[in-house]
Amino acid sequence: MAFYSSVQLVHFSAPWKWNTPGELPSLSRKQFSSLKSNLSSLVHNSRGTGLVRTARSSAMVESRGESKENQLESHHVGDSPDSVDDHQVEEVPPKLKERDFSGTAYVPVYVMLPLGVIDMYCELVDPENLLEQLKILKSVNVDGVMIDCWWGIVEANAPQQYNWSGYKKLFHLVRDLNLKLQVVMAFHECGGNVGDDVHIPLPHWVSEIGQKNPDIYFTDREGRRNSECLSWGIDKERVLRGRTAVEVYFDYMRSFRVEFDEFFEDGIISEIEVGLGPCGELRYPSYPAKFGWRYPGIGEFQCYDRYLLKSLMKAAEVRGHSFWGKGPDNAGTYNSRPHEAGFFCDGGDYDSYYGRFFLNWHAQVLVDHGDRVLALANLAFEGTCIAAKVSGIHWWYKTASHAAELTAGFYNPCNRDGYAAIAVMLKKHETALNFTCVELRTLNQYEDFPEALADPEGLVWQVLNAAWDVSIPVASENALPCHDREGYNKILENAKPLNDPDGRHLSAFTYLRLSPILMERQNFREFERFVRRMHVWQVIN
Repeated sequence: MAFYSSVQLVHFSAPWKWNTPGELPSLSRKQFSSLKSNLSSLVHNSRGTGLVRTARSSAMVESRGESKENQLESHHVGDSPDSVDDHQVEEVPPKLKERDFSGTAYVPVYVMLPLGVIDMYCELVDPENLLEQLKILKSVNVDGVMIDCWWGIVEANAPQQYNWSGYKKLFHLVRDLNLKLQVVMAFHECGGNVGDDVHIPLPHWVSEIGQKNPDIYFTDREGRRNSECLSWGIDKERVLRGRTAVEVYFDYMRSFRVEFDEFFEDGIISEIEVGLGPCGELRYPSYPAKFGWRYPGIGEFQCYDRYLLKSLMKAAEVRGHSFWGKGPDNAGTYNSRPHEAGFFCDGGDYDSYYGRFFLNWHAQVLVDHGDRVLALANLAFEGTCIAAKVSGIHWWYKTASHAAELTAGFYNPCNRDGYAAIAVMLKKHETALNFTCVELRTLNQYEDFPEALADPEGLVWQVLNAAWDVSIPVASENALPCHDREGYNKILENAKPLNDPDGRHLSAFTYLRLSPILMERQNFREFERFVRRMHVWQVIN
């Protein structure tokens, strides 16, 4: 492998073999340390050559020339908005040979609005500042914005008493700028997860019910209740003052559709994303930070409320093995590793007769919940694009059991496709799939958390193909804040797969999220460049 600078050519042999084009190399810890040391030495020796590059970026690209787009790029330390002294080097994007996206599909780009843009009284917060930020987004041709319509704000105090006032003001601002809206029906709590800087609980009247009947919440093996969202076990149970959970969701969605009819008729609302679980995602709340979970823990099963246990027992009796009507007792704890748990280790109980029964039931409950809620969403929003969000649980993907996916409800061990059934269910309701973590690279994960055996690229490719195989639209968003060209380029790769014979591509991308950091000069310059490439405009820096 060769790396080039303006004054020297450095060679070193790569400590791996490439098996097939596009396949990532497999490195031992010793080989990886050797490679990292070589790269660090190379970067140190190339200081002062007039080139600024990073080891991580250099490791991924052999540059033997530049596209016209890259030949037009020229960065100088003096261009930086921040002053630097003689001992500092400006952190600028390295010159990489990048793919030419001419002739590729136009992929719309949306930006998530801040979590606290609507307060607990359903009032729009700081509309003047928000308007200026929206104008800036419009100036770089962003297609629209995404906003969460929080159940805990709109129906906060009493059943079927809805307050949409702040959202009305916001939607008028967006329409006046000729931007589109993606709207999330947010039936979950905000707060306690990565990136949450505000707290929005479930409606007060729901919390009152939960105090008397805590089984309305997902529950772990130790009996801890998670109030982040309602258990799927009460989807058809009349425990919410005479209504079932799915009836409550439907009434909320129907109220929204009536209240904002003009925005549907004008085409301003381009998509409704229906919240189906924690963080609005179709998954169990298996890795809650408030219960002590830390990456890359495997998480825990959340099926111990009495409604889900009743469902499990019934399934076991139908199968003829009533003693199977309980959760596994050797599945570890939130921060266990797969090899530490008898259920998830290689050759573990996950692949036993009981394990396959339990995991099938566990995953089917997830699919059935999505099926019920999306059927009602299509009734409420007939004629409008509907989407459902699925989380990208990429850690432990390179193990046999895929433990973190199993606890979250995705029955996806190495010998089974756990996303095909979800895709088929979404197809039934003509619902788009919104998937996360498209900005992550597997090699970076190996460098930062080698013990996690993560493979975000493999997971993204599996899920995208599961959806495309049944011909449903696939949209995506980044899982973590992204401000660098490396992350944007990875999003572009996934948005527009190279040499796809069917020309498949993402239907839209939503950026997480509008913030002061995004608006910083260099960060916003990179973001504008990314939008142009998603829109297939020629990029000239």
